[in-house]
Amino acid sequence: MRSTAGGHGNLLAISDLHIGYPENRALVERMRPSTDDDWLLVAGDVSETVADIRWALETLAGRFRKVVWVPGNHELWTHPKDTVTLRGVERYEHLVALCRELGVTTPEDPYPVWDGPGGPVVVAPLFLLYDYSFLPPGCATKDEGMAYAEKTGVICTDEYTLHPDPYPSREAWCRARVAKTERRLAELPEDLPTVLVNHYPLDRHPTDVLRYPEFAMWCGTGLTADWHRRFRVEVMVYGHLHIPRTTHLEGVRFEEVSVGYPREWRPRPGPPGTLRRVLPMEVATGDGGAAPGLGRERGGAR
Repeated sequence: MRSTAGGHGNLLAISDLHIGYPENRALVERMRPSTDDDWLLVAGDVSETVADIRWALETLAGRFRKVVWVPGNHELWTHPKDTVTLRGVERYEHLVALCRELGVTTPEDPYPVWDGPGGPVVVAPLFLLYDYSFLPPGCATKDEGMAYAEKTGVICTDEYTLHPDPYPSREAWCRARVAKTERRLAELPEDLPTVLVNHYPLDRHPTDVLRYPEFAMWCGTGLTADWHRRFRVEVMVYGHLHIPRTTHLEGVRFEEVSVGYPREWRPRPGPPGTLRRVLPMEVATGDGGAAPGLGRERGGAR
């Protein structure tokens, strides 16, 4: 479970590349490592079509020492524009096979160990989904939460395009993934800290800044709320919210590393598509809020 990282590399991260947008595809075309030993963590939502996902991961795998990928909700969509019409588990397994063909590490592979600066740490890519437990204020059940979301018009596209087959529901698939992953993490050596990579945050607190708080239902599960303590987490890397920032919870760093849609990243200061350095830790990190114009758009396409 040891890495091939040298002594001068960086553990970098990015998510929500959404390369169906030409501007975002151009960002990926320009992405380069800063050293020959850099690893890149890709925390989901590369694109909706298998062809786009292949292009992006193959491009990045040809440049970085190691690429680690986890699926976002967009990769799991059975999109009408995609020639691959697989659904649910079969679609996920198809993407895992694609990644293995390209030499990209997935949640189904042995967890690698980063031995570069800031290490050693186990890098654990996770696929956990969500279970509607991040309910809107005043709602006690999923049905109440969905009724509230329907009233506000904020419904995730997952409801129409992310199929859980053969599971009866997305929350059932989530529970199965959480149980499987929990067992794997519990078996890791107790003397090694971890970097956990998931498309969704492992705790609800990053969703507190969402413009439409009801969208939190599609943003994770309360079943992982203590994982940052239980599994010796050095850094929790995630995306999905399109609100790139650093937060801390009980001394653990949470890094949201998404690019987002062009309309979101254009107003941000700094060059778009900048890779976030996870390890060694940046000299200056701090909690941040949603930048002007960011957060969920009405209709909830993420």
